[in-house]
Amino acid sequence: MRYAQGGGLTAERRRFRERIRYEAGERFAWGERTAVIERDLWVSERSVERWRHAWQMGGMDALASTGPAKVPKVSDCQFAELEQELALGPAERGWEDQRWTLARVRALIAWKFGIGCSSATVCGCCTGMAGPGSLGRSPLVSRRLRLAGAAGLEPAASGFGDRRSGHLS
Repeated sequence: MRYAQGGGLTAERRRFRERIRYEAGERFAWGERTAVIERDLWVSERSVERWRHAWQMGGMDALASTGPAKVPKVSDCQFAELEQELALGPAERGWEDQRWTLARVRALIAWKFGIGCSSATVCGCCTGMAGPGSLGRSPLVSRRLRLAGAAGLEPAASGFGDRRSGHLS
């Protein structure tokens, strides 16, 4: 599972990576070269360089884990507001045509709720990323279909929009 699909590192894996960064930090203090640390810890040169820079700027504390990555969430209340906004149409918000694009929905979410999110997140939220045959199993599908309907989208049999072009319809 990829990070954008809700995957990412488990708490155990984050602690493991943090221990590696701390070990690298100790080796920075001893003056070891990047190539040696990279080879011994089985990490990329770029990772060692990033860690070394963080260590130089903030010491060992800068190598601590910052916790799990969090995807901004739209609450159910905010989602209901978003549905209403989308039902008004893009012209209500100053766009010339009546076409909701991923960029426009993304801008609306950022303006209305102060939540920054990627186009992929908007696509997943608005159109449903569940694959064919899994519609009945996904708990978010009814919510996504309601939003797609409010945005004037018609879900196709093979998917819910054209992610390549950035358009939801």
